[in-house]
Amino acid sequence: MKHSVAIVEDEPLARKTLRDLLADVDWLEIIGEAADGLAAVELINDRKPDLVFLDVSLPELSGLEVLKRLVHEPAIVFTTAHDRHAIAAFEWAALDYLLKPFGRARFQQALIRAREALDRAEPRVALPVVREALGAPVWPRMLLRDAGRIVPVAVREIERIAADGDYAAVRARGKTFLVGLPLGEFEQRLDPVHFVRVHRSHIVNLDFVEALEPFDNSQLIVRMKDGTKITASRSASKRLRERAV
Repeated sequence: MKHSVAIVEDEPLARKTLRDLLADVDWLEIIGEAADGLAAVELINDRKPDLVFLDVSLPELSGLEVLKRLVHEPAIVFTTAHDRHAIAAFEWAALDYLLKPFGRARFQQALIRAREALDRAEPRVALPVVREALGAPVWPRMLLRDAGRIVPVAVREIERIAADGDYAAVRARGKTFLVGLPLGEFEQRLDPVHFVRVHRSHIVNLDFVEALEPFDNSQLIVRMKDGTKITASRSASKRLRERAV
């Protein structure tokens, strides 16, 4: 089955690179290009492509702002040079993201994922979710990858989050999901009534905390309901003690 694709990139060289990479893909037909966010919204809603390669950093409207204005809901592959918000949007809404500069091999991986999703006619549930999430002061839910699947997880189900190299290990539903976001991003977008950063490497959901136990005169041990124990920093321990009634 042949599918339609649109290219949204503000840099002429980047658009040419994508055109060249797509030239030999016999199951995709390029139906349009856009160089800014406003033109992208018009192109996507008018031509209704099945797949869009969408740059995050665009003039007029960013790639994420484009998503908020779409009526048509295509499959999305993000392209980005460095913007960490692209990774957030990928977790919510995209089939894949390409970190510039990318080569043919990495591009082919994205195409394989895109073709599988398009051939299965996966419902476009992600774009309404990303629109809701981008407009909310705190995240209501996330779409997390799990062995090739995308799993919607309500934020209230997240038990704890730990820094894991360049990733964050999100613990929810008895599983650990790796997300390409720094803990600071979670800290800014999670409800502080429920989520507390107890250490530079750990955020916990207080709903899943069994007890706070003294470690020494200045620190607390956070004992989770699943038995995990985390030593809170001195400053976090002080804040937790102040919240006790």
